[in-house]
Amino acid sequence: MTERATFGGGCFWCIEAAFKHIKGVISVTSGYAGGTTENPTYKEVCNGATGHAEVIQVEFNPKDITFKELVNIFFHLHNPTELNRQGPDVGTQYRSIILFHDDGQKTAATEVKDEIEASGDFDDPIVTEIVSLNTFYPAEEYHQDYFEKNPNNAYCQININPKLAKLRKKYSNYTIEQ
Repeated sequence: MTERATFGGGCFWCIEAAFKHIKGVISVTSGYAGGTTENPTYKEVCNGATGHAEVIQVEFNPKDITFKELVNIFFHLHNPTELNRQGPDVGTQYRSIILFHDDGQKTAATEVKDEIEASGDFDDPIVTEIVSLNTFYPAEEYHQDYFEKNPNNAYCQININPKLAKLRKKYSNYTIEQ
Protein backbone atom coordinates (compact mmCIF):
# COMPACT_ATOMS: atom_id res chain seq x y z
CA MET A 1 0.00 0.00 0.00
CA THR A 2 1.37 3.41 -0.95
CA GLU A 3 1.12 6.76 0.80
CA ARG A 4 1.26 10.36 -0.37
CA ALA A 5 3.20 13.37 0.84
CA THR A 6 2.97 16.98 -0.36
CA PHE A 7 5.88 19.42 -0.16
CA GLY A 8 6.62 22.92 -1.41
CA GLY A 9 10.16 24.22 -1.41
CA GLY A 10 10.44 26.86 -4.11
CA CYS A 11 10.05 26.04 -7.77
CA PHE A 12 8.36 22.66 -8.18
CA TRP A 13 10.70 21.76 -11.06
CA CYS A 14 13.61 21.60 -8.59
CA ILE A 15 12.13 19.41 -5.91
CA GLU A 16 10.27 17.22 -8.41
CA ALA A 17 13.57 16.33 -10.10
CA ALA A 18 15.23 15.52 -6.76
CA PHE A 19 12.41 13.40 -5.34
CA LYS A 20 12.32 11.31 -8.53
CA HIS A 21 15.82 10.08 -7.56
CA ILE A 22 14.80 8.74 -4.13
CA LYS A 23 14.38 5.02 -3.51
CA GLY A 24 10.81 4.13 -2.59
CA VAL A 25 9.30 7.06 -4.47
CA ILE A 26 6.85 5.74 -7.03
CA SER A 27 5.72 9.00 -8.64
CA VAL A 28 6.05 12.75 -8.29
CA THR A 29 3.49 15.23 -9.61
CA SER A 30 4.03 18.98 -9.72
CA GLY A 31 1.07 21.11 -8.74
CA TYR A 32 -0.48 23.75 -6.55
CA ALA A 33 -1.87 23.64 -3.00
CA GLY A 34 -2.43 25.76 0.06
CA GLY A 35 -4.51 28.49 -1.56
CA THR A 36 -8.11 29.44 -2.13
CA THR A 37 -8.63 29.48 -5.90
CA GLU A 38 -10.15 26.33 -7.42
CA ASN A 39 -8.27 24.82 -10.38
CA PRO A 40 -5.64 27.56 -10.53
CA THR A 41 -3.42 28.04 -13.57
CA TYR A 42 0.31 28.60 -13.50
CA LYS A 43 -0.21 32.23 -14.52
CA GLU A 44 -2.67 32.78 -11.67
CA VAL A 45 -0.38 31.14 -9.11
CA CYS A 46 2.61 33.18 -10.33
CA ASN A 47 0.80 36.46 -9.78
CA GLY A 48 0.48 35.51 -6.08
CA ALA A 49 -3.26 36.16 -5.83
CA THR A 50 -4.42 32.54 -5.40
CA GLY A 51 -2.56 31.83 -2.15
CA HIS A 52 -1.27 28.56 -3.60
CA ALA A 53 2.31 27.37 -3.39
CA GLU A 54 4.12 25.44 -6.09
CA VAL A 55 4.29 21.95 -4.59
CA ILE A 56 4.93 18.35 -5.44
CA GLN A 57 2.82 15.38 -4.47
CA VAL A 58 4.90 12.28 -3.86
CA GLU A 59 3.52 8.76 -3.95
CA PHE A 60 5.84 6.49 -2.00
CA ASN A 61 6.11 3.01 -0.56
CA PRO A 62 6.46 3.33 3.24
CA LYS A 63 8.17 -0.08 3.34
CA ASP A 64 11.05 1.42 1.35
CA ILE A 65 11.17 4.95 2.81
CA THR A 66 9.27 6.54 5.66
CA PHE A 67 7.45 9.84 5.65
CA LYS A 68 9.90 11.13 8.29
CA GLU A 69 12.84 10.26 6.03
CA LEU A 70 11.19 12.13 3.16
CA VAL A 71 10.62 15.15 5.41
CA ASN A 72 14.25 15.12 6.51
CA ILE A 73 15.43 15.02 2.90
CA PHE A 74 12.96 17.77 1.97
CA PHE A 75 14.32 20.10 4.66
CA HIS A 76 17.86 19.66 3.36
CA LEU A 77 17.05 20.04 -0.36
CA HIS A 78 16.03 23.68 -0.03
CA ASN A 79 16.55 26.52 2.40
CA PRO A 80 13.67 26.27 4.90
CA THR A 81 14.74 29.53 6.55
CA GLU A 82 13.88 31.76 3.59
CA LEU A 83 10.43 33.29 3.87
CA ASN A 84 8.44 33.29 0.62
CA ARG A 85 11.41 32.63 -1.64
CA GLN A 86 14.01 30.15 -2.78
CA GLY A 87 17.06 31.62 -4.46
CA PRO A 88 15.94 33.59 -7.52
CA ASP A 89 12.26 32.71 -7.05
CA VAL A 90 10.40 35.25 -4.90
CA GLY A 91 6.77 35.26 -3.77
CA THR A 92 4.40 33.33 -1.51
CA GLN A 93 4.02 30.71 -4.25
CA TYR A 94 7.64 29.69 -3.51
CA ARG A 95 7.22 29.36 0.25
CA SER A 96 8.48 26.37 2.20
CA ILE A 97 5.47 24.25 3.14
CA ILE A 98 4.55 20.72 4.17
CA LEU A 99 0.89 19.89 3.58
CA PHE A 100 0.07 16.91 5.77
CA HIS A 101 -2.50 14.30 4.77
CA ASP A 102 -3.33 13.09 8.29
CA ASP A 103 -2.48 13.65 11.95
CA GLY A 104 0.37 11.14 11.79
CA GLN A 105 2.07 13.16 9.06
CA LYS A 106 1.48 16.38 11.01
CA THR A 107 3.15 14.91 14.08
CA ALA A 108 6.05 13.44 12.08
CA ALA A 109 6.68 16.67 10.16
CA THR A 110 6.66 18.72 13.36
CA GLU A 111 9.04 16.28 15.07
CA VAL A 112 11.51 16.37 12.16
CA LYS A 113 11.32 20.18 11.98
CA ASP A 114 12.00 20.42 15.73
CA GLU A 115 14.92 17.95 15.50
CA ILE A 116 16.51 19.85 12.63
CA GLU A 117 15.95 23.18 14.35
CA ALA A 118 17.69 21.82 17.47
CA SER A 119 20.55 20.31 15.46
CA GLY A 120 21.90 23.68 14.36
CA ASP A 121 21.95 22.64 10.69
CA PHE A 122 20.63 26.10 9.84
CA ASP A 123 21.78 29.43 11.27
CA ASP A 124 18.34 31.02 10.99
CA PRO A 125 14.94 29.79 12.25
CA ILE A 126 12.99 27.41 10.02
CA VAL A 127 9.93 29.16 8.54
CA THR A 128 8.38 26.11 6.88
CA GLU A 129 4.60 26.00 7.25
CA ILE A 130 3.07 22.70 8.34
CA VAL A 131 -0.61 22.78 7.37
CA SER A 132 -3.37 20.39 6.40
CA LEU A 133 -3.77 19.60 2.70
CA ASN A 134 -7.19 20.63 1.46
CA THR A 135 -6.87 20.10 -2.28
CA PHE A 136 -3.97 19.36 -4.59
CA TYR A 137 -4.25 20.62 -8.15
CA PRO A 138 -1.87 19.05 -10.68
CA ALA A 139 0.06 21.63 -12.69
CA GLU A 140 -0.21 21.87 -16.45
CA GLU A 141 1.37 19.01 -18.41
CA TYR A 142 4.36 21.06 -19.57
CA HIS A 143 5.45 21.39 -15.91
CA GLN A 144 5.46 17.62 -15.31
CA ASP A 145 8.88 15.95 -15.63
CA TYR A 146 10.30 19.35 -16.53
CA PHE A 147 13.93 18.53 -15.80
CA GLU A 148 13.77 15.27 -17.73
CA LYS A 149 12.28 17.09 -20.73
CA ASN A 150 14.60 20.13 -20.51
CA PRO A 151 17.94 19.06 -18.99
CA ASN A 152 19.90 21.67 -20.94
CA ASN A 153 17.64 24.57 -19.93
CA ALA A 154 19.74 27.23 -18.16
CA TYR A 155 17.42 27.26 -15.11
CA CYS A 156 17.80 23.49 -14.80
CA GLN A 157 21.57 23.66 -15.11
CA ILE A 158 21.93 26.45 -12.55
CA ASN A 159 19.29 25.39 -10.01
CA ILE A 160 18.40 21.73 -10.39
CA ASN A 161 21.76 20.10 -11.09
CA PRO A 162 23.24 21.42 -7.79
CA LYS A 163 20.21 20.04 -5.86
CA LEU A 164 20.71 16.64 -7.47
CA ALA A 165 24.42 16.71 -6.61
CA LYS A 166 23.59 17.67 -3.01
CA LEU A 167 21.02 14.85 -2.80
CA ARG A 168 23.50 12.27 -4.13
CA LYS A 169 26.22 13.43 -1.72
CA LYS A 170 24.20 13.87 1.48
CA TYR A 171 21.69 11.06 0.91
CA SER A 172 23.54 8.56 -1.25
CA ASN A 173 21.96 5.64 0.62
CA TYR A 174 18.50 6.92 -0.44
CA THR A 175 19.17 7.71 -4.07
CA ILE A 176 18.80 5.88 -7.34
CA GLU A 177 20.35 6.87 -10.64
CA GLN A 178 18.07 7.70 -13.53
